[in-house]
Amino acid sequence: MNYVLPMVGLAAGTLAFRLVGPYLRSRTTISPRVERLVSVAVAVIFVALIATSALIVDYGFAGFACPAGVLVAAVLAWRNAPFVTIVVAAAAATAALRWFGVA
Repeated sequence: MNYVLPMVGLAAGTLAFRLVGPYLRSRTTISPRVERLVSVAVAVIFVALIATSALIVDYGFAGFACPAGVLVAAVLAWRNAPFVTIVVAAAAATAALRWFGVA
C-alpha cells in the first residue's frame, strides 16, 4: 500500500488546523467557563498519558520501579529542580529499584 497519499493528507490537515486556529480565535469569543474547562481537560489528558506510560507495559502492570521514578520526577519538578536533575534522579531511582529486584 502506498503511504505517501495518506501522509500528505495528514500533513495538509495539520497545516490547515494550524493556519485556521489563530484566524478563528480572533473571530469568535469563548466564555471563561469554556476556557477553564479546556485547560482542565488538557491537564487531565496529560496526567492520563503519564499514568498509562508509567503503569502499563505490554498490557500489564509495569511494576513499582517505573511509577516510583515518575513520583521522584514529580516531586523534584514540584520543587522546581533543574530539568537535568529531574531526569537523572528519576532514572537513578528507577534503575536502583530494578537493581534491587523491585520490578
